[in-house]
Amino acid sequence: MHRSLVMRKISLLFLFVTIFIAVSAAQTQAYETINTNGQTYYKYTVKQGEGLWAISRAFKVSVNDILKSNPGSEAGLKNGQLLLIPVPAGASAPSTQAAQPTTPVTQPQVNAPVTTTVSQLPLDQNHTFRHTITRGETLFGIAQMYNTSVDEIVRYNSGLTENIAEGQIIVVPQQRSLSSTRENYRYHTILPKETLYSVSRTYSLKPEDLIAANTGLSVETFQIGKTIRVPFFQSQADFVPYEEQIQNVTHQVKSGETLYSISQAYDVSVEAIQKSNPMLASGLKTNMELIIPVKVTSLEDNLRAREIDANRLLSQSSETQRTNVIRVGLLLPFLDKTDNQHYRVQEYYEGFMLAVNKMKADGANIEVYIFEIGSRAKLESLLGTMEMESLHLLIGGMTDEQIKIMSDFSKKHNIKYIIPYSSKNSEVQNNNNVFQVNSPQSYLYSKASGVFMETFKNTNVVIVNVPGRSDKAEFISTLKADLKRRNVRFNEISLSSNFSTDVLSLLQSSGENVLVPSTGDSGSLREITDALAKVHQARQGITTRLFGYPEWQTYNAAIKKSLHQYGTYFYAAFYVDDRDIETRQFVETFKSWYGRDLINTYPKYGLFGYDTGLFFLNAVYRFGINFEQRINRLPSNSLQFAFNFERVNNWGGFINSGLYLIHYDVNGAVYKLNKSR
Repeated sequence: MHRSLVMRKISLLFLFVTIFIAVSAAQTQAYETINTNGQTYYKYTVKQGEGLWAISRAFKVSVNDILKSNPGSEAGLKNGQLLLIPVPAGASAPSTQAAQPTTPVTQPQVNAPVTTTVSQLPLDQNHTFRHTITRGETLFGIAQMYNTSVDEIVRYNSGLTENIAEGQIIVVPQQRSLSSTRENYRYHTILPKETLYSVSRTYSLKPEDLIAANTGLSVETFQIGKTIRVPFFQSQADFVPYEEQIQNVTHQVKSGETLYSISQAYDVSVEAIQKSNPMLASGLKTNMELIIPVKVTSLEDNLRAREIDANRLLSQSSETQRTNVIRVGLLLPFLDKTDNQHYRVQEYYEGFMLAVNKMKADGANIEVYIFEIGSRAKLESLLGTMEMESLHLLIGGMTDEQIKIMSDFSKKHNIKYIIPYSSKNSEVQNNNNVFQVNSPQSYLYSKASGVFMETFKNTNVVIVNVPGRSDKAEFISTLKADLKRRNVRFNEISLSSNFSTDVLSLLQSSGENVLVPSTGDSGSLREITDALAKVHQARQGITTRLFGYPEWQTYNAAIKKSLHQYGTYFYAAFYVDDRDIETRQFVETFKSWYGRDLINTYPKYGLFGYDTGLFFLNAVYRFGINFEQRINRLPSNSLQFAFNFERVNNWGGFINSGLYLIHYDVNGAVYKLNKSR
């Protein structure tokens, strides 16, 4: 009997050791590795619910490193997807179980080196918060967005330069006092596990208060790492995160209770109860009244129901507000003769009125109020009239001063404001009614670079640096960053007298080669195309393409012939296809109405006014005066301008990111490809 018991214990011990060894072996099992271009990678299969952040933490590499090695992963991971995880120098393989998160959490996906991760975001955001860089943003734009300065942002981010990258996380200082000259908000970066309800409780607000302050807030935009603004009512006020907020509850000690049992009942520590009740130094007594510092989350009645109610606010679409009459104000400097500007402004107005006429023919009832802006005093006087206060669309403004006055007016009276010309003002950052038609260069370059990556992802890329001519340096910098992020190899060469010889070693005989010059200058373009002619003579059968810039559409027939010869592509926010039937009909109608042809400019201002008018009048006619949630459902049928409006942040307005890719093919045809969405 005794021997049997001993043998059973030995058997159990052996079984335990066997299981332990098996589990240990499983946990230390190395991942399969491959070697590509001198870099070793783990092969990892994504499991259900895993995100980039959890996997990066398990393998001790950055999210950016994973994205660079797995193009397309920025759109999200799928169960069973194969990832290549770069092996850090001297690293040991992680546990094969290590990458599985205990609770699936959606993490923001970033595409650039970061110094801070979302998991490191501070709970206390009283003095600073974090901003994640998005495509096209600049430090100046970010400073305008948060009512601070570039110098202040740089002061909080050692080593920060204008060369910021998408996905980079920077520290931004909070506004610390009330201002009488601007709106007062503080900003909050959404942390893991936070909800609309918990953030509202953190700041002693209602969820509706946050929705009102962030008109772009939705299920899609309330995401970890995103920023929202919070109404700031009290000078120098500090706030405590909702999860850390305490409420004192009075408890009368019953017979037989202990400090431990009381602490368990209220989910607080014994030490916290002792700290709040100094009289406990003499011992716990029946009927003694204790102050219990309880977390508010433990006291909430029907907390889940409140969370659900708040989340419904994120899913709500505003009801369509129809109008029987669309009232439009067109305020422009019709009499400003600087550089013959009055001719262009007049033609814009004439094109706009043709759009009004077309909409009326389709059944719309439209009233248009047209005014010369004149002086500041005159503009302010105009905006004080009842007609202006009842507008649905306000269009115009040329200078920063005019735009600021009209933007403030639109904000006060909740009127949609279309800025047609300027691309450099910052009103769009903090006015949810603003629609900026002309995209800032940084956004345009970012979009163009993305289109390049999509079009030439399998092409041999050669960047041609032109000494002394680098007007497209910002675009080239954006493009190179995207190429590096996607692990796309590229070469650089300088344009010189030996270019045709030097470039040959960089070109591939099989497949396509695409050359991207650092300037849109016509002289440099001629030098490059002349050199390419020699290249093709030296190496028969080679395929070369050019990728370039909007101004290429303005060059003479000889240059355009060369562009066709090399199957050229260039991006443009506007382009007129003279062969298009609707465009030709518009040109004929314009001449019939006004007795003259369109001015030969780029863009053509008559078409500009027509496209803008037709787009926004259609938006109100189809979707009501609160059309912003549905604006990109409009068909993209403009004649010259590409339209695609994107909100710049959760509380700001919209910037047009529309873009065409123009292709001059080798057979002499021209293709206008809409790459806006």
